[in-house]
Amino acid sequence: MNSFLPTTQKEMKNRQWDQADFVLVSGDAYVDHPSFGPAVIGRVLEKMGYRVAILDQPNWKNCDDFKRFGKPRLAYLITSGNIDSMVNHYTVSKKKRSKDLYSPGGKANCRPDRATIVYAQRSREAYTDVPIILGGIEASLRRFAHYDYWSDDVRRSILLDAKADILVYGMGEKAIMEIAENLDNGLDIAYIRHIPGTCYWVNDASEVYDAVSIPGYDEIKTDKKAYNRAFLLASEEQDPIRGKSLMQKHGSRYVVQNPPMMPANETELDWIYALPFVREIHPKYQKQGIPAFDEIRFSLTSNRGCFGSCSFCALAFHQGRIVQSRSHESILEEANMMIEDPNFKGYIHDVGGPTANFRRPSCDRQLATGTCKKKQCLFPGPCKELVADHTDYLTLLRKLRRLRGVKKVFVRSGIRYDYVLADKTNRFTRELSEHHISGQLRIAPEHISDRVLKQMGKPGKDVYLRFMKDFERINKELGKEQYLVPYLMSSHPGSTLKDAIALAEFLRDIHHQPEQVQDFYPTPGTRSTAIYYTGLDPQTGNPVYVPKTPEEKAMQRALMQYRNPKNARLVRKALHLAHREDLIGTGAKALVAPERKRATQERQKHTRPQKRRRR
Repeated sequence: MNSFLPTTQKEMKNRQWDQADFVLVSGDAYVDHPSFGPAVIGRVLEKMGYRVAILDQPNWKNCDDFKRFGKPRLAYLITSGNIDSMVNHYTVSKKKRSKDLYSPGGKANCRPDRATIVYAQRSREAYTDVPIILGGIEASLRRFAHYDYWSDDVRRSILLDAKADILVYGMGEKAIMEIAENLDNGLDIAYIRHIPGTCYWVNDASEVYDAVSIPGYDEIKTDKKAYNRAFLLASEEQDPIRGKSLMQKHGSRYVVQNPPMMPANETELDWIYALPFVREIHPKYQKQGIPAFDEIRFSLTSNRGCFGSCSFCALAFHQGRIVQSRSHESILEEANMMIEDPNFKGYIHDVGGPTANFRRPSCDRQLATGTCKKKQCLFPGPCKELVADHTDYLTLLRKLRRLRGVKKVFVRSGIRYDYVLADKTNRFTRELSEHHISGQLRIAPEHISDRVLKQMGKPGKDVYLRFMKDFERINKELGKEQYLVPYLMSSHPGSTLKDAIALAEFLRDIHHQPEQVQDFYPTPGTRSTAIYYTGLDPQTGNPVYVPKTPEEKAMQRALMQYRNPKNARLVRKALHLAHREDLIGTGAKALVAPERKRATQERQKHTRPQKRRRR
């Protein structure tokens, strides 16, 4: 039976260890499952023969917890966990969240703000001479100077703020294996500068060879055009085949990024998922539970990477645009382990990844020459080189639903519908509707204004309408009553009140009222965040309208839920400001009724009896 990596001195001694090689510090509670990054890194290093101790959700008020296992032989590995700690703690309106899905019982405040920085500082206090290596999503997206939404300012690279030695960006298994081997062979951390997928810092630019220099911290902090130039240059080099090293000045120091690591191939991904994970919450959390684990416990990850490149999504900056997939055999083996779980009820909740229906690189040239520097695969329309083929994914789904003990296999992670339409066979929507959804299919058009969609890097409204008609036709032919549920976003850069009203009218016409509304959240590493901060399109330099005031953001959000009586005042105000009073009334096309007091006064005005004139 597989055992958890040690989380206490006692558990370490039970393994007869006198010292850990690595102490892995994480902002998440310890779940030993391949959907949790800290567990993956721990198991990869364990497989290489290293001793890894897990310091999950330590007390950060002092460095005592960071001495729990004694001095690590090789390094501290620091991650905020599966999610950026600031996103984890605050809503888009910068209010404290009441829950943390990665903590016991969903309890909030089990990690500090800017957890990566704080954990690195405490580790340095504990043992000043132990190397500190950063990784995970928080470190990955903040590797360069970046706009920070919560402080409304440009911050330095997290590598310097954390006073760390190396930063691993992207999916870090291959990079951490190389770093570990170099450290174990006695190479000083200061000289480990050659590994793809890592960042380091130097005092002298002459120490760096053949690197593209991007605008520095001091420059982009005061010049928004320079900020966009830095963002564009960094984005264009995020390719493991053609990408170049990047260098960014921070005061007297330079942050250097090596080109991205080559993505794991099928054999390497299969190896990772076959590692001896317990696939459970650590026993110390069994009573409270970890809500995030409940969400993915009976789901299967089939791929990594995304060539969708939506402007508001940081996946391209983190996992990259080259899609990597596991073999059918690997996924079926995991599914069979899932079936043996006594809590399994016969339902596989999801088979997917960042985009479920991507199972291969977008074109045959990507693995040879890399992704295109100036072009996207699906925007503004599918590239002529795109290979849109769902055959492999459909074959995998058929194999899964034939497994003994499986009642239903759902597909719930993102479906890229423009990619579905690009597949000329049109088999996918039919088979998806027949076997893999139950009543509703969640899809993400995000908006319906072509002006906003252009800024989002999403297909136009007409593409969504085509998919919607196809879906309705196919389900009618199948005799199924199933519906599309669109995910939509308010207040994205480019969205005016006029665009928000157009979205509300669309929702009225399709008779849909969203239960939840996603307001645009500016997070590091995305084109949309660059636009939000600068008010400029990074590629053209043209001004872009950005809704920023709390009132306008509230109005755009309210328009998406215009039927909610609590939103009536904001909806009316938005309609007045946009001069769309024609949508205030009681008719079929109206979004909101007139204000009650005013409406009553209007009725009285027209029904009040006339006084008799004196003769």
